[in-house]
Amino acid sequence: MLSAVTDAGYTIPTPIQAGAIPFALERRDICGIAQTGTGKTASFVLPMLSLLEKGRARARMPRTLILEPTRELAAQVAENFEKYGKNHRLNVALLIGGVSFEDQDRKLERGADVLICTPGRLLDHFERGKLLMSGVEILVIDEADRMLDMGFIPDIERIAKMIPFTRQTLFFSATMPAEIQKLADRFLQNPERIEVAKPASAAATVTQRFVASHGKDYEKRAVLRELVRAQTELKNAIIFCNRKKDVADLFRSLERHGFSVGALHGDMDQRSRTMTLQSFRDGNLQLLVASDVAARGLDIPDVSHVFNFDVPIHSEDYVHRIGRTGRAGRSGASFTLVTKRDTKFVDAIEKLIGQKVEWLSGDVSSLPPAEEGADSERPRRNSRERGAKGERGERDRGRGRGNRSATGHKSDNDIQDNGVDVIQAAPVKADIVKNERKAEQKPQNNARNSRPYPANDDSRDRRRHRDHDDGPTPVGFGDDIPAFMLIAGSAKL
Repeated sequence: MLSAVTDAGYTIPTPIQAGAIPFALERRDICGIAQTGTGKTASFVLPMLSLLEKGRARARMPRTLILEPTRELAAQVAENFEKYGKNHRLNVALLIGGVSFEDQDRKLERGADVLICTPGRLLDHFERGKLLMSGVEILVIDEADRMLDMGFIPDIERIAKMIPFTRQTLFFSATMPAEIQKLADRFLQNPERIEVAKPASAAATVTQRFVASHGKDYEKRAVLRELVRAQTELKNAIIFCNRKKDVADLFRSLERHGFSVGALHGDMDQRSRTMTLQSFRDGNLQLLVASDVAARGLDIPDVSHVFNFDVPIHSEDYVHRIGRTGRAGRSGASFTLVTKRDTKFVDAIEKLIGQKVEWLSGDVSSLPPAEEGADSERPRRNSRERGAKGERGERDRGRGRGNRSATGHKSDNDIQDNGVDVIQAAPVKADIVKNERKAEQKPQNNARNSRPYPANDDSRDRRRHRDHDDGPTPVGFGDDIPAFMLIAGSAKL
């Protein structure tokens, strides 16, 4: 193992490694808290390799179990076992979603010394009768606060009941709030607490800045593009959004503006997620727009910048997001776009990290009133989605939807309508007279006008006129109407 560590280029252990490894080798329960990017993964991988040198796994009975919150983080831990355990003959099985059950079953049948998985896929295999958990000696819950805070508590409780009570349990995380600590204590027996930095502290190598922005998405996208272009030392960057829909929208926007960009979120299939992440690691993509699926534990050492398109709702997520840069002693920079409605989240972040974050150019209180039309990317359909005729029709409909007074004048507040420029209308008395003359010239006994639905008989007009019941009696009843329908008050039923 020491030979493999030396080959990997490491000579001095990090503080969390120096504190945790001796107790792990003594088979003590551990609760390790350290800043992200300080080597927590090696803190449990290295002692596990030493403890597993003796013995051999049986079919379908893993010897150790490592739980991870995301597929990417689980795959990364598996890579660490391959790197540090290259001189060992250990069987490592990776159980994550998006991969064939058959391939995973074949690995379990050979016997797994190390089982790395997400909780959902582990329970799927267990319920299919493919796993026996009675031989697990070591349980590792990585990113413990995230595992417990994301709704995995019932799954982890089920898994803990499957494992022998005499197991060794290791918790590692960058943050450990008090309410989460109470839950963690239920799984640890007399743990050794290793805390090399105060909980939820940001790395000193990361330069943090808040950037004021208006609240509309297209305005925030314009601010982000200017911010990205202004970074002269930008090598690559991860851009975080709170919602998966915003990830997709921002990805398309940046791609239209000529940026080298990829997207990563939980609704993507596993093959696409793996390919996108590998392209970003290889330098084929400069920007990666991601949800919080990429915020926890991913080891991409050379990320120069992090941009928060949305302020994270949970302040602990801010620490994890900006921890994607400034890793392994390198310097990094993070920029967070803040709107007026995000001020309470900003206060929570500053309270959590225990410091004030500087504003790039004035806070949100100094923002001028929102100006429509300031961004080239307006919320309108592009030319491929509608032709010139459709565009004219959209403008005409925009004029008609405004608040119009009895004299036919447009109100002063209706200059903008849904992002489409509308010229203030003049008095339309002449148009009203002209339309009335056209109505009088229409034939009143047209066969189409006798239908219960208007001439424009599409589904939208049908829905608008679905209460129109002036037509003939439905054919299904004929002339005989059931007696219950003639009872007073039956219409209300």
